[in-house]
Amino acid sequence: MKEGNSLIALPQQLVEGNIKAAEGKAAMPFWRMALLGVFAGMFIAGGAAASSAAMHAVGNVGLARFIGGCIFPVGLMMIVFIGGELFTGDCMMIMGCIHRRCPAVTMLRVLAIVWLANLIGAVAVAAMAYGSGQYDYTSGLLGAYTIKVALAKVSVSFPAAFISGIMCNVFVCGAVLMASAAKDIAGKVWAIFFPIMAFVVSGYEHCVANMYYVPAGIFALFDNTYKSAAIEQYGYTLKELDKLNWGNYFLHSAIPVTLGNIVGGMVFVAVPLYIIHRKNIIKSEAGN
Repeated sequence: MKEGNSLIALPQQLVEGNIKAAEGKAAMPFWRMALLGVFAGMFIAGGAAASSAAMHAVGNVGLARFIGGCIFPVGLMMIVFIGGELFTGDCMMIMGCIHRRCPAVTMLRVLAIVWLANLIGAVAVAAMAYGSGQYDYTSGLLGAYTIKVALAKVSVSFPAAFISGIMCNVFVCGAVLMASAAKDIAGKVWAIFFPIMAFVVSGYEHCVANMYYVPAGIFALFDNTYKSAAIEQYGYTLKELDKLNWGNYFLHSAIPVTLGNIVGGMVFVAVPLYIIHRKNIIKSEAGN
């Protein structure tokens, strides 16, 4: 099949595209990078909020995760089709660094800006979801479920959160690459859907999704109705609920999951892909 007539981009082309994308991100003005980061945080949070609403009253864990996995991918789809800078996908900028098209310091600057912008966007959606009264669904059960999810995420051990973050970003970066490979909207939708569904069903940790899940649970604790429902429905004690706070979010979720996502995206996906196709890319550039 000739390259020009192919319905998908070849793996080497994906690596070349990521190298060019890294150059573009390195040259992007701060304000644009920040706004695109806020967009991405909002879109991922929107998918997370919708999936929680669909899952909250489903008793079977496997079925609940499957339902959530069918809805959550909408966030990445919105980023791909509308625009946004997502921290986990931007970890693949390492390809541009290795190929000497993007300084490592610039990559770190981009990742820092995008991470903070993603956080702003996701927390804004969490606050709006709380303020909208959405958590009142099923007599406050959605609010209780939101607390349950958040508490579970700040209760994961550092090693488990780190490894889960690695696994998550293998799927997310795979989805981003597959979406780039597809040439039409339908192909991109399905390319995103299955890897993202797989990571949600598996229960892996995504730092940007957690920027919604944990703050949403913290906000839900402000309402005694949701707090009481969490105690009654899930048997939590007040002491256990006290663990759900901003300090534990950063210490037990944000830091280990972010580090895991970085390793997953860079070490397990981007670097091996670059090594595989490096010689052919250099030959292609020399030929031009």
